[in-house]
Amino acid sequence: MRHLVDPDLIPLIDAFPPLDLSASGLTGTRQTVAGLMRATGCGPGPSRELRVDGPAGAPTVRLLVFEPPAGLPPRPAILYLHGGGMVMGSAGQSNAALWRLVHAVGAVVVSVDYRLAPETPFPGPLEDGHAALKGIVAAAQELHIDPHRIVVMGDSAGGGLAASLALLTRDRGGPQLRGQVLVYPMLDHRTGGPDDAYSRPSAAHLLWTRENNKDGWRALQGAEPLQNLQTGYFSASRAASLEGLPATFLGVGALDLFLAESLAYARDLAAANVPLELHVYPGAPHGFDLLPSAAVATAAEQQRVLALKRFFSV
Repeated sequence: MRHLVDPDLIPLIDAFPPLDLSASGLTGTRQTVAGLMRATGCGPGPSRELRVDGPAGAPTVRLLVFEPPAGLPPRPAILYLHGGGMVMGSAGQSNAALWRLVHAVGAVVVSVDYRLAPETPFPGPLEDGHAALKGIVAAAQELHIDPHRIVVMGDSAGGGLAASLALLTRDRGGPQLRGQVLVYPMLDHRTGGPDDAYSRPSAAHLLWTRENNKDGWRALQGAEPLQNLQTGYFSASRAASLEGLPATFLGVGALDLFLAESLAYARDLAAANVPLELHVYPGAPHGFDLLPSAAVATAAEQQRVLALKRFFSV
């Protein structure tokens, strides 16, 4: 498998630690990954923090706000959901990348510090995302944003949550979204398990494995039987219909465990007449843009920027 990896990305493969997401190993893994993210994604802190009302009976949701230094309001906004397999990560783990996005697009980026599984299983993290979306619309004047020009965006678990959030927002009647940007999204709870519809054993050994994926989805599911969950919101690829979703950008690596489920989701979006831009990056495993200096990561970032500008210009 290593011979298929883009040579620029070999240092990332070598530096990335194995992930133990078991009950006994999760705390240590969270600390290790947080340290790695600080090393790769460090940058200036946000412009400010904001707290908005959480779901009924839940705590407030912490938001990190990254604002462009200039530009006439009202400005477009990107609601960003971080990665971490549903069990790791924080709103501030990718400051450098979010600041690059702010300057490239001229948008306000709002990063959501959603609650993590297993401490908060489904639908807690998704409802935090929805509360954040409603919160920034309510605070549009304070944030100098245009509530009619909002895109949801996320990578990995955050990409899966962004896809589910677009579905939930559609079904609850708004706010209307201009687009969704899904970066190697975690879309299908079956991947890696016995009912995996996209079995790719060779892809399981690079950065995010089949076992990691099973652990992440198990944590999000919690004690609730799967049949009791609203499957399309829990696992976006299982939604009954994708009609009426906003224009979509989807990017995934050719060596990613999520390649097949991403291609299937893209096919279903196209069949539902959702405007779609799809990119598959050669030689790229999951999380490849954690090494932003790699040419393939730079190209992927530039393509996302172009898509965001297009979404906002419509």
